[in-house]
Amino acid sequence: MINRRDLIKHLSTFPLLGGFLGQGGAETASLIAKAPARNLAKELGIRTFINAAGTYTAMTGSLMQDDVVTTIQGASKDFMMLDEVQTKVGEKIAAITHAEAAVVTAGCFSALTLGLAGVLTGLDQKKVEALPHLEGTGMKSEVIIQKGHNIGYSHALTNTGCKIVQVETLEELEKAINEKTAMLWFLNIQSDKGQIGHEKFVEIGKKNAIPTMIDMAADVPPVENLWKFNDMGFDLVCVSGGKAMRGPQSAGILMGKKHLIEAARLSMPPRGSTIGRGMKVNKEEILGMYVALDNFVKMDHKKEWKMWEDRVAHIGNAAKSVKGVSTEVTVPELGNHTPTLKISWDATKVSLPAKVLQETLRKGDPSIEVMTGENNSLSITTWMLKPGEEKIVASRLKEELSKAVV
Repeated sequence: MINRRDLIKHLSTFPLLGGFLGQGGAETASLIAKAPARNLAKELGIRTFINAAGTYTAMTGSLMQDDVVTTIQGASKDFMMLDEVQTKVGEKIAAITHAEAAVVTAGCFSALTLGLAGVLTGLDQKKVEALPHLEGTGMKSEVIIQKGHNIGYSHALTNTGCKIVQVETLEELEKAINEKTAMLWFLNIQSDKGQIGHEKFVEIGKKNAIPTMIDMAADVPPVENLWKFNDMGFDLVCVSGGKAMRGPQSAGILMGKKHLIEAARLSMPPRGSTIGRGMKVNKEEILGMYVALDNFVKMDHKKEWKMWEDRVAHIGNAAKSVKGVSTEVTVPELGNHTPTLKISWDATKVSLPAKVLQETLRKGDPSIEVMTGENNSLSITTWMLKPGEEKIVASRLKEELSKAVV
């Protein structure tokens, strides 16, 4: 990853970003050099913690890359036209992800709503302003999804006024398609909970000239997923920006077919009288998201994976050194695809409910967040740890587990 000094030289060569290093260049350099004057978390009494749990929204996702923060600080010093920023950044993102077009959204959930809005309205401004009221507009009104994929995120689709139609089998899918069908929606993290696979879903969509959308919010790594589903033929692909890519937590990406992205942008700021007006993404987040994506794609993923494995091994070795404690390392196939450590213990040898251990770690100094599992177990990931924090997590786990040995 490039350092801050090199980043400034790098960004100054981009026509898109050159402005914020112009008149505000000296101020920007000064801003970057200064340390924060106030520790607001401490001042306001906000708990900070070591994140051994993962990229949960409730835990504010991930920590932005230093390059992203530098970009945000620099971009804040100049005015730009929002549409131009989206267009130029969208072109760069599309090239990276093998899409025809792309736009930065207010998270993945926003991408779902805006993408479907584009499908419904096309470039018809009257339809854009009518959403979410579909009756009498000539717009379609149904989105078909597999029953196993309907776990709550589909609410982003009903925000457009559409009705969700659930199916389970391929036969049910084909029968459900009618003149009201606007889109077929696929939730990647639940792909093993449905009978219809990715390719067949896309095939049915193309056969019936109905757009397909996939939600892959937390499904990088692997990095290849950023272009896999565009290459597969999905018309729209939605992803979160503030998880593995470590971009702004409030940013996401909508990518896919050019005519659909153009239509989706009609429901986005700076335009008013739309369902997406409140889904504002500022220039700093848009630029930061691009830098995060560019850096993520270029990084040494094998080296990163080895680091995660080493951290997991360090914590696991400390935990299982306690009598009655065992560990297991797995890698989820779908979503949060990183080495994940399960620590479990025999209740007859270690008398410590998992919830009690979780709360003890949370209330410690430093505070540590982990996830509880079934039958006296904890789940730990290390990809959100700062360097050296694995040693703190290992030490605290061993300490608390040792105290509870019967």
